[in-house]
Order: sequence, then C-alpha cells, then structure tokens
Amino acid sequence: MRIPNPDFKTSTLISSQKTACWVVTDGKAGMENQCIGLAEALGFLPIVKRVKLKSPWKQLVPFLRCGLSHAFSDTGDSLSPPWPDVLISCGRAGIGGSLYVRRASRKNGARGVFTVHIQNPVIAPSLFDLVIVPRHDRLMGPNIIATRGSLHRITPEILSREAEKFLPRVANLPSPRIAVLIGGTSAVYSLTPHEMKGIAAQLADVAKQYGLMITTSRRTGEENLAVLQQALEGTKCFIWDGKGDNPYFGMLGLAEAVLVTCDSVNMVCEACVTGKPVMVISLPGGSEKFRRFHQAMRDDGFTRPFNGCIETWSYPPLDEMSLVAARIKAAMEAREQ
Repeated sequence: MRIPNPDFKTSTLISSQKTACWVVTDGKAGMENQCIGLAEALGFLPIVKRVKLKSPWKQLVPFLRCGLSHAFSDTGDSLSPPWPDVLISCGRAGIGGSLYVRRASRKNGARGVFTVHIQNPVIAPSLFDLVIVPRHDRLMGPNIIATRGSLHRITPEILSREAEKFLPRVANLPSPRIAVLIGGTSAVYSLTPHEMKGIAAQLADVAKQYGLMITTSRRTGEENLAVLQQALEGTKCFIWDGKGDNPYFGMLGLAEAVLVTCDSVNMVCEACVTGKPVMVISLPGGSEKFRRFHQAMRDDGFTRPFNGCIETWSYPPLDEMSLVAARIKAAMEAREQ
C-alpha cells in the first residue's frame, strides 16, 4: 500500500528534542513508517538513517554479527558518532545497524545507546534493550513488548485533516461511504483475476447502497485493477489508480466502515485505529501466524469477516502506539535510576 510519507531528510534533519533519536532501516516505507511513528509517539523528532549492507552481511545478517564496522555500503547513510540516545530499528539492515551502534557506543565503559527493535529479530532479544513484536509471533521474554499487530503513524488528527482535504474529490459519492483497501499476492496469499472477479462482484452489490472509496497497492497488479474497474463501471465509486497523491488516510477518515483484504497486517491494524466497523476480505492461502492474528482481531471485537454485506458495531479504537510508548518511557526512566 503506497501510503503518504513525509519527506524525511536522512542527513539534514536535526532533532529539536532533548533526546536524540535515530531511525535505522533499509528505507522500505512499511518498516520506516513504523519506526517514525513510534519515535513521534515518544515525542522525538528522529533522524532517519537508511542503511545498505554489503556482502556477505547483506545475505547473512542477523546471524553474521562480526565485523559490522565494515558491513555498511557508502550508498547508504553513515552510522558514526555522535551517537543518539535512542535508536529504533526495523528489518534486517536495521538489525545490523542497531547491533553495530549498540556495541560501538558502549566502548570504554559508556552506557551506550538505548536500542528498540520492531519485529521479530530472529536472534536473541537480549541483544536489544527492547523488542516489539506482534503477539501472534509468540515471542516472549523480559524485554519483549507484544502488540496485537503492527505499529503505524496514524492518529485521529491525521485522519481528520486528510479527510477534509480528500472530501472534495468524493463529494459526489452517496453517503454512507465505505473505504476499500485492496492488497494483493504475497508470500502466503494469492489474489488472481479469478479471485478479483468474485470480490469485484460483491463490491458492485455494495455500491448499490453505499459510496465506495477504493485504494489498491503495488501488489494488486494492473490485471486485477482492470477487473475491478470493469466490474464497477457505471457505479458511484472512487478508485485510486496509483496516480497522484494516495488518499489512503482521507478514505479512512471519511469512511463509515472499512473493507480490507486479509493479506496485510498493517492495513487491518490501521483500519482498526478508526474505531469503525472493519470487515476482512478473505483470499486463498494464509499461514499459521496470519490465522492467529485474524482470529485474535475477531475475538477482540475489532474485525469481522466480509460476507458481502456491510455490518455495524462499535469498539474502542485500536491504540497500540500509546501503550508501547508508555512501556518504552518507563524502561528508559528505569535505566536512568
């Protein structure tokens, strides 16, 4: 999902906060947004470091942890003193950066950088100060913070602001309006034109009573998009085709309910921030981790399966970020004592 991303400068952004914070990833938006969102929730203005690993670390991190001072390519951002107070990482390249900075900053008896890693690092969590993982990963330990799903940057203020900006583009749609978030084929799920035809037929029926605001992802593919456009031709709907600014946040802000394909934990969690009914569109495939995630979201009252009709119910908006930020602040304060 191509979500709007502020233009964070990797070398010129200077933290205005008392606590200096780095975000270290390989630059993938999904990972970077989680890290930046957490930094913002903590009240930090992060310096974003997009790092690139050289061979053999590129292939072997996190298991190859020796020689990390030589692991980073000049094509990425440099990791050098002065060190930050806090480093938030995500992804394999982020792991390499976090381990290197943590080790380098602790030389000569220094206390070192406080490191927070997002997602399962697949190595000992004790190599970081804190590790944040979704609870369906079933990773446990004294420095583990388990969340229902993925972190994000969405706040009520962002949704309200983007809804106001987006409204003129869909003012002609009937109300109530439904946001439809469509992903695509992934490592464990499949979305082919055959499946899309069935989904599109259901959406065409929904469009008889509701205004549809639809956004697709890179994984959706041109052929699936064409099937969707053809099936909804003549209905009152808005389909973002990837051109221009992505109105993703605006759609979530305006929607009375959300339909989302099951292939993305991120999209499901972001939809549940709204507190609006979220119905999950099933796709062929899946994995045990995804099944645990979706079952937990249903059991907790956040989502329901999409069966062709729009349901209504209420729940407290999902706000994992505030809980995680509070845990991190408490751990940082305990370290100061």
